[in-house]
Amino acid sequence: ATSLYISPGMVSEAIVHQFCVSGEIDRSIETVRAALGERARVLAESLRRHLPQVRFVEPDGGYFLWVEFPEDVLVDRLAPAAAERGVAVVKGSDFMVDGGQHALRLAFSAVTADRIDEGVRRLAEAVEAVRG
Repeated sequence: ATSLYISPGMVSEAIVHQFCVSGEIDRSIETVRAALGERARVLAESLRRHLPQVRFVEPDGGYFLWVEFPEDVLVDRLAPAAAERGVAVVKGSDFMVDGGQHALRLAFSAVTADRIDEGVRRLAEAVEAVRG
């Protein structure tokens, strides 16, 4: 394992070098960018359709989207209700010393576009179940 930190193997270096100089890395980056951009767009559209009361900034790509819910939605109750419906979320309060009780971070990079809308529909069901 030490060799990985001091000097990577020459075969690995040669493979990575070839991947870069051949232009394959640029094509790979463009493929990933397009896929993530599409997923971000689908997620934003689904949120507008199923949860029009939430606030968010639509990203151009990336891996996550930060969603803020109305004051009567507490993520301490929403996160387990979402999990019961098969939707994994991260509570906004996990990222802050103070605050985030009405926010979630939604990851979309590992979810295919066709599954995003169903996930948001289930999240909307969870919101209705916990609204206080």
